[in-house]
Amino acid sequence: MNFEFSEEQAMLRKTVRDFTDKEIMPHIADWDREGKFDPDVFPKLAELGLMGVCIPEEYGGAGMDYNSLAIVCEELERGDTAFRTAVSVHTGLNSMTLLQWGTEEQKQKYLAPQAKGEKIGAFGLTEPGAGSDVAALQTTAVDHGDYYVLNGQKTWISLCDFADNFIVFAYTGDRSERHKGISAFIVERAFEGFSSKAIKGKLGIRSGNTGEIFFENVKVPKENLLGNEGEGFKIAMAALDNGRFTVAAGAVGQIMACLEASVKYSHERETFGKEIGRHQLVQQMIAKMEAGLQMSRLLVYRAGELKNQGKRNTRETSLAKWQACDFANEAANDAVQVHGAYGYSDEYPVERYLRNSKAPVIYEGTREVHTIMQAEYVLGYRTDKPLNKMLPAWDGQATELAK
Repeated sequence: MNFEFSEEQAMLRKTVRDFTDKEIMPHIADWDREGKFDPDVFPKLAELGLMGVCIPEEYGGAGMDYNSLAIVCEELERGDTAFRTAVSVHTGLNSMTLLQWGTEEQKQKYLAPQAKGEKIGAFGLTEPGAGSDVAALQTTAVDHGDYYVLNGQKTWISLCDFADNFIVFAYTGDRSERHKGISAFIVERAFEGFSSKAIKGKLGIRSGNTGEIFFENVKVPKENLLGNEGEGFKIAMAALDNGRFTVAAGAVGQIMACLEASVKYSHERETFGKEIGRHQLVQQMIAKMEAGLQMSRLLVYRAGELKNQGKRNTRETSLAKWQACDFANEAANDAVQVHGAYGYSDEYPVERYLRNSKAPVIYEGTREVHTIMQAEYVLGYRTDKPLNKMLPAWDGQATELAK
């Protein structure tokens, strides 16, 4: 068991941290106030090879391991959750799902340009009446010979207005079949009948683009069926193993940001004739953040190593996502407390951290869903078998993008 970063990983961390300090930190307070998402970040990430960091080189990626993806997510969320979310959706939910389930033709057409950052990918599962209960979705895909016709809508879709391609889930079978009647499709924004609309007034992640996508008699070619008919639920759950991994890694970055801000302020602010960092109850909050940071990071990298080995990691990823997001929410709340009244003002970043920290506790499996999952594993009610298509194990090769 090796807890040391490789030279490539250490240099990758520095690369992403420098990028975040230069391209995100100086602007994020204004973007957050304005509710503005800046898509110019994408070509800059692509220039560094970060849009497909864990995608094999043969498909245009950097060929790094899955914990390198975690490092990217950590450092981006240290800047703001919106930019980690963009990479989570593009890489974790979409590109890694294409890598796992796509045909060679689909990989060449969609995965390769996404890994290079030439196209942006997103994911469409949640609906107004279907979240944790996936089988409640209403979107349908009717077979018309050479194509399917999609009708329905999805909500809370990240990059709804900017993504070029979406992995979308719809019923192709009888709804009475529930999960077994769901299939997955690759839907292009350019398809006639597709439209999107951003959601305004969010509590947090205000600089992220989130909204609804609509399908009105959208014709999807047969070759855009992902996997086989009826495999949609399996594909969605496999995608969530990857998405949840990136969310957990991002939560580590948010704890890191809360800790950095709190340590800095604890040295700057004095009360009763000494730095507030000298007060034991402030130290208690700082210590909790440090403990949450270290425990969360270990859980994330444990799940990442299973991914590197090509092993199923649903249980480990669920635990990492649940705990890291809860720790991040607690760290953000404590960071506001450390800052006192100033923590309630956007003069300091911690109020944004607190607002941003709530969404990851909800999306990609609520805290309650993950609690139930972990209990069922322990009680023996839930077991995982290898999927018929596993995410490829890392081959130990990578480009020198970070050097």
